[in-house]
Amino acid sequence: MNVSEAVTSRRSVRQFIDKPVEREKLERVLEKAQLAASGGNTQPWNAILVTGDQLADITAKIKEKAKAAPMGEGHEYAIYPEGLDGRYEDQRRAIGKAMFDAVGLAREDGAGRIAQMFKNWDSFGAPVQLFTYTPKYMGPPQWSDMGMWLQTVMILLREEGLDSCAQEIWAMYGTYMRELLNVGDDHIFFCGMAIGYRDESDPINNFERPRAPVSDVVDWRGW
Repeated sequence: MNVSEAVTSRRSVRQFIDKPVEREKLERVLEKAQLAASGGNTQPWNAILVTGDQLADITAKIKEKAKAAPMGEGHEYAIYPEGLDGRYEDQRRAIGKAMFDAVGLAREDGAGRIAQMFKNWDSFGAPVQLFTYTPKYMGPPQWSDMGMWLQTVMILLREEGLDSCAQEIWAMYGTYMRELLNVGDDHIFFCGMAIGYRDESDPINNFERPRAPVSDVVDWRGW
């Protein structure tokens, strides 16, 4: 698989098959991902990979927390900025509509949509979760570096025949996630990432993902 194939075949997979992920594959991915770019070579990312009984325990506890505080509790950062508008908000709404349409959940089916979103806490059936965090004093450039590292991980997972779904939804309970993961108060929880093998047949893994045309986001000058 070349880089272009890895990029174009990567998507946020929201249904995985019941198949274990080989640790050696993850080790290869993470060794290579350490070459991801970061300002001043600071490498501000930190991660914990969880599977098996320990992941099941986190899953059970976060589900109970989500039932008690469905709108989140202990957010450590805003997942979306206040006042998101224009094409940015349009794009956010469009991908949500495409996802719900793919699984036949109408806008008025509130219970069905909530049930679909609740699948996040089961990692969509993935056997592995990668949780990411960084020191609290890190700023926007270092958060950008974490994003580059995560993207590198996701592309390398495709090379290994694996799939992923980056999940900022876990940050709705950021302080509780740090407690569950035994991460100190001097750090901030960023996100989770479900890792496994995609269910090729599930419609939620096959809908078209709208993207803005290059002409809307790139201004060519001097060409």
